[in-house]
Amino acid sequence: MSEATICVGDWATLGADATAVRLAVFVAEQGIPVELEVDEADPVSVHAVVYAEDVPVATGRLLPDAHIGRMAVLAAHRRDGLGGRVLERLVTLADERGDAVVELSAQAYVCDFYARHGFVAFGPIYDDCGIPHRSMRRVLRRDPP
Repeated sequence: MSEATICVGDWATLGADATAVRLAVFVAEQGIPVELEVDEADPVSVHAVVYAEDVPVATGRLLPDAHIGRMAVLAAHRRDGLGGRVLERLVTLADERGDAVVELSAQAYVCDFYARHGFVAFGPIYDDCGIPHRSMRRVLRRDPP
């Protein structure tokens, strides 16, 4: 794969490219209803998009409440480390703005990916759009004793 670049910005700047990746992964591949893919959290979130040869190939978002979501990588670019780059960039942004903990809702089959990035599962597995999910969190800072 050629050099990939990651861009971070708001929905007005990155929304079209983030949506393209999310529609390909969540709607076309996984069968999630298109009307559930773009929501009211998009305009208030920070988005990350990875570009390979100027084509958007991976994305994720950081919500104001320190939840990371909508992590997606196009099938042809999986196992290239791009999901990890998006995740770590969003974690860094959360840390820089002072969030103590970041949480996410992981599709159960990729919990190991998030665990490799310091996330710990909590609570039961649950259904979201017909796909098993698990809540996970990563502590960024602890209150001093």
